[in-house]
Amino acid sequence: MINATTEKLTVVHELDAWLERTQTFIYHQVKYAPIDIENHIVCQYLRNLDQFAVPNIHALEQASPWQQTWDRWVRKSKVRPYLGYLVEQAQRCGARVLHSHFGPGGWNNLGAARRARLKHVVTFYGLDINYLPTVQPRWRERYRDMFRQIDRVLCEGSYMAGSIAQLGCPAEKILVHHLGIAVDAIAFQPRCWQPGEPLRVLLTGTFHEKKGIPYALEALGRLQHSVPLEITVIGDAKNEPRSLAEKQKILATIAKHDLHAKVRLLGYQPYARLFEEAYQHHIFLAPSVLASNGDCEGGAPVTIIEMAATGMPVVSTRHCDIPGVVLDGVTGLLADERDVDGLIARLCHLISNPQQWQAMAEAARRHIEAEFDARVQGERLAAIYRDLAQRTA
Repeated sequence: MINATTEKLTVVHELDAWLERTQTFIYHQVKYAPIDIENHIVCQYLRNLDQFAVPNIHALEQASPWQQTWDRWVRKSKVRPYLGYLVEQAQRCGARVLHSHFGPGGWNNLGAARRARLKHVVTFYGLDINYLPTVQPRWRERYRDMFRQIDRVLCEGSYMAGSIAQLGCPAEKILVHHLGIAVDAIAFQPRCWQPGEPLRVLLTGTFHEKKGIPYALEALGRLQHSVPLEITVIGDAKNEPRSLAEKQKILATIAKHDLHAKVRLLGYQPYARLFEEAYQHHIFLAPSVLASNGDCEGGAPVTIIEMAATGMPVVSTRHCDIPGVVLDGVTGLLADERDVDGLIARLCHLISNPQQWQAMAEAARRHIEAEFDARVQGERLAAIYRDLAQRTA
């Protein structure tokens, strides 16, 4: 139990930008820390502060032009193996722990952690542990070097933990730490669907192959002949070739099944709008897949956790750590990756058994409250920080 006399522990969080709109899971790690943890953010760029306001943000882009130029040059030139701005801010606030978000950041920050004498925690989130070492093999050696020097590696689930171990991280340094969501802020409204009314299905995500959106639309395109559908897609392509190509696949699938009148493509939307839409839908469909380039979810999409918490049935896939969130047949339904027939079968099961939705929703909410509550996870993360700070070696 934390009391008013407990000594504060200062932790510096480092990442490129605070904060991209798809990274609410990092915001929750900072926001829901207990009172004895004083968090400071050190980043290069500021993003979306209207959505992710927290105290103690230190952005290099707000430093003097001279310091910005100098720090970026020395990093690129390898003249000095640490980012001076990070060291300066860590020393100024009296930090004892550095939490690097994403694997590449952890490697980049090795020198800074040594210079400032910080215990070093690195969290992997998926792209950094599966895709990056595949397309840029030099990261395999970099990660091995990093694993030797850092104190703790955090990840979302057992699948990701295994992936990290395969890259050479000692098992004793790996700890599964579930990402938390603001459960208390999410109203629980189990969905009800009456046969004959349109079945409203929600899909979300940046248009990457790993999201499996064309498979979802293929399943819904075939299902539309059995049940009236209304489909909403929240998300869009990034301005890069693979994502733009995925968008064309999505549009082609819509055209193939003549779904234009039944699909709303809303593009990217604010976090609040996502939930407004969620409560207007019956089913959340998230059929993630291993992409052809090795990209995958790594853990489980946080949106799956959030949508299940609202009381909406989730249909997803046996991919990465999703089975640890969606307990098949208990809190939701799972199909195999790229299995359109399997997705249709799971959707048909929900359509044929609406009386099961309430129990499934309640089981999902209980599971999320126990394992993915941001306040509970904040306490667990604080315990990790305290344990490291107390170590002298």
